[in-house]
Amino acid sequence: MRVGLLGGSFDPPHAGHLHISHEALKRFGLDRVWWLVSPGNPLKPHGPAPLSERMAAVRALVDHPAIAVTDYEARVGTRYTAETLGELRRACPGVRFTWLMGADNLVQFHRWERWRWIMRTVPVGVLARPGLRLAAQTSVAARAFGHARLPAAQSRRLGGAAAPAWCFVNVPMIDLSSSAIRARGEWRGRRTG
Repeated sequence: MRVGLLGGSFDPPHAGHLHISHEALKRFGLDRVWWLVSPGNPLKPHGPAPLSERMAAVRALVDHPAIAVTDYEARVGTRYTAETLGELRRACPGVRFTWLMGADNLVQFHRWERWRWIMRTVPVGVLARPGLRLAAQTSVAARAFGHARLPAAQSRRLGGAAAPAWCFVNVPMIDLSSSAIRARGEWRGRRTG
């Protein structure tokens, strides 16, 4: 089975998350996408709304047979993506995982704990975000792993590719972000921190 992993705080979840999940299923040759709703983001100064509220909001939003929602990181006690990937690979040895991210995350991926290990361990699918195409494609991680980039025309190979492998795809974009939704006061989740 080929599973794409979309990690994040989902604070709040929105139609853009669903959109990139649908695109990832099609573009990267995946069988399923798992949303890993994280307890918190080590790179953000303030904690998200409580996990139970975010999980409830995610479950209310997701209605697709190939998209599953999990609080795996909270259950196994991992904090960083690299730790989570290590645990998932041990727990699910027959699954081929692909890490999914928006272009905004590729721009700052070099700040993630053990980011080079992540790139060498699982294929990475990058989906365009408004205004970040060039910055993502010239980022530290993109340059460091330029030799492992699959052309967008071959994106369906990514889910079965051996790491290191990554692919940047342009998709029809929805200009939504959780931070913008919070700024407009449209998310009632109680923030911690």
